[in-house]
Amino acid sequence: QGQLVESGGGLVQPGGSLRLSCAASGFTFSMYGMNWYRQAPGKERELVAGITSAGGYTNYADSVKGRFTISRDNAKNTVYLQMNSLKPEDTAVYYCHARSRGLWGQGTQVTVSS
Repeated sequence: QGQLVESGGGLVQPGGSLRLSCAASGFTFSMYGMNWYRQAPGKERELVAGITSAGGYTNYADSVKGRFTISRDNAKNTVYLQMNSLKPEDTAVYYCHARSRGLWGQGTQVTVSS
């Protein structure tokens, strides 16, 4: 089955940065593409960024292009989301997701507020 555990969320001021981490266990992490999603209160969950299994291709939602960077370290079974120039509208619970496995983490809260 496997498990995904997110960390790194918190409260940050507008314009600040955070780095989210998602540690995977219980499955062969390097074989799976990974995604970061987010869900704000009262809104549907949306795809933020994705990365292929070897890390050679990434994709981003238009709303975060140029500000967020997804990366992975297959030796550490971890995927990251570096978030810069944060805006209040980035406030949400952020989830990592293992593609083709239907596996989700529990989420980590990101709040951007002054």
